[in-house]
Amino acid sequence: MLNIPPKDEKTDALVLFMPSGKRGRFPVGTPILDAARSLGVYVESVCGGRATCGRCQISVQEGNFAKHKIVSSNEHVSPVGPKEQRYASVRELPDGRRLSCSTQILGDLVIDVPQDTVINAQVVRKAATDRVIERNAAVQLCYVEVDEPDMHKPLGDLDRLKAMLERDWGWKDPLIAPHLIPQVQAILRKGNWAVTAAIHRDMDSSRPFIVSLWPGLKNEAYGIACDIGSTTIAMHLVSLLSGRIVASSGTSNPQIRFGEDLMSRVSYVMMNPDGREAMTKAVREAVNGLIGKVCSEGGVDRHDILDMVVVANPIMHHLFLGIDPTELGQAPFALAVSGALQYWAHEIDMDVNPGARLYMLPCIAGHVGADAAGAALSEGPHRQDKMMLLVDVGTNAEIVLGNRERVVAASSPTGPAFEGAEISSGQRAAPGAIERVRIDPETLEPRFRVIGVDKWSDEEGFAEAAASVGVTGICGSAIIEVVAEMYLTGIISQDGVVDGSLAARSPRIVPNGRTFSYLLHEGEPRITVTQNDIRAIQLAKAALYAGIKLLMEKQGVDRVDAIRFAGAFGSFIDPKYAMVLGLIPDCDLTEVKAVGNAAGTGALMALLNRGHRREIEQTVRKIEKIETALESKFQEHFVNAMAMPNKVDAFPKLAEVVSLPARKVFADEGEATGGRRRRRSRE
Repeated sequence: MLNIPPKDEKTDALVLFMPSGKRGRFPVGTPILDAARSLGVYVESVCGGRATCGRCQISVQEGNFAKHKIVSSNEHVSPVGPKEQRYASVRELPDGRRLSCSTQILGDLVIDVPQDTVINAQVVRKAATDRVIERNAAVQLCYVEVDEPDMHKPLGDLDRLKAMLERDWGWKDPLIAPHLIPQVQAILRKGNWAVTAAIHRDMDSSRPFIVSLWPGLKNEAYGIACDIGSTTIAMHLVSLLSGRIVASSGTSNPQIRFGEDLMSRVSYVMMNPDGREAMTKAVREAVNGLIGKVCSEGGVDRHDILDMVVVANPIMHHLFLGIDPTELGQAPFALAVSGALQYWAHEIDMDVNPGARLYMLPCIAGHVGADAAGAALSEGPHRQDKMMLLVDVGTNAEIVLGNRERVVAASSPTGPAFEGAEISSGQRAAPGAIERVRIDPETLEPRFRVIGVDKWSDEEGFAEAAASVGVTGICGSAIIEVVAEMYLTGIISQDGVVDGSLAARSPRIVPNGRTFSYLLHEGEPRITVTQNDIRAIQLAKAALYAGIKLLMEKQGVDRVDAIRFAGAFGSFIDPKYAMVLGLIPDCDLTEVKAVGNAAGTGALMALLNRGHRREIEQTVRKIEKIETALESKFQEHFVNAMAMPNKVDAFPKLAEVVSLPARKVFADEGEATGGRRRRRSRE
């Protein structure tokens, strides 16, 4: 056990670790490594704190983090000491990095645990698709044999190259990337007048562009499909010739250290003069790092990447492109640009082929971005006869509802609760995080599964299997399941109040001030689900359901025919528990499916087939955007959606497969909800 004295809010420093989001107060002089370990933040140290292995590197983030009420500075840690100086003289210690075992806390801090130092890092679960996509890429490789110079025909080398491209391939009068012009003669001679040209043409009406040139025969070129989420960045490296996905990977979005949710990042930009530049640099570096990773995994030279397609929510979209997102933080939530965009990739610091192009899908509205457009392209509600609901659950949920007749879209501010933030024992999906929960209705005893362990907690051998990863917290999928299970077993009422009278029946119901909590795991750390945790989930799910309800009213329907959960988080939600919670409307459970990273699949489709770019551009122009903040009925729907599954809406399809409890209200419910005490219901 770590010997950390009792906390004193008046004198102790507040320390926030990113990207885990865990925080705590610690006495001045506490080593950062000890603080991390006491919170269950994984910081690797092989040498036992001797400052010889260098595995425990961290960096201190500078700035005013208003959401967390922290002003963080390098002056709030101890100066570099002899151990760190010795390590830096023997091995390289990157600029801005400190060894957490030798650095003491002197004041409030935001600490970034760099992911390149973490072995058991966050599990970024945005996988590739197995969908077959017809190939019609914007880039084509064209091999030609060019006539040698002739004194009797004084035509320039480049002009003779263009003539051969027109004769052999039909490319009439192509443009050429300026950086190639000084290289043309050398490349032609190196290839003995045989070369391969990469031709880029997005729209049929546009002139073709020579974007790269190689001596001899070049038989492969690659593209990148990238989804920049507020929490994670996912990427596919793809062969533009075969459509084969060569490698896929993901990483945490480093902007998390500037704010968990999107609005806090906008606030950071507003409060810090260099905030926009810092976040733009951070996300571009992360994308470049991920390009290097997928290229390494696929055995590909990153300079063979000739095309990129990127999707992102509006704020990530703006920050990646270097656009100030401030206007998106206040009504009327104006986008700087909403249409599809084309760039030279090097213009936004992408380390790929100098002639590579980058295409950004269009945004739908101020808070419904290019990622929602990508998901819509992937799942195609506009191609359906039935009424399809497409939901991407994140810190800001994006909702699309419609069929081939009409499509409407909106966003709902769910916040980061579903991703572990704002939950007392919450964390991101990483080894050791509880991801599945079941509660016995008779004994109220739980059993659970953790990421990295195949066994349930009540199975023989679980303790031994979990020893390497521990039981460290509870991630989003389990947060939904445990609250839904607490409702189904009667631990909480329809209105989300923990039944304190059950403490006489089970030691799992524990007092917590004026309310009660449910003890999920008795161990180190001790994991409970508090009344405040339940309220946070209710607020998040009510915001999402209210947005869905508004779209249903706009469509004039009281039910949906199909529901698609998009996004990494949506892939791990059990549809039954999502419906029990009231996260989504009633629907035949066989028609509720997780579709993985649909935004990334949409980016992949646009990368491999330029026809899909035209499809989504036309579709987005037709989608009707609903601003939930301006809808008078949003608050009414929100209040009704606070109940489980809902205070007024029936769930007949759900009731066919799940025995929903009869409604009951506990005597202390008024206190827990901040309202007047209610009479006990006779229902």
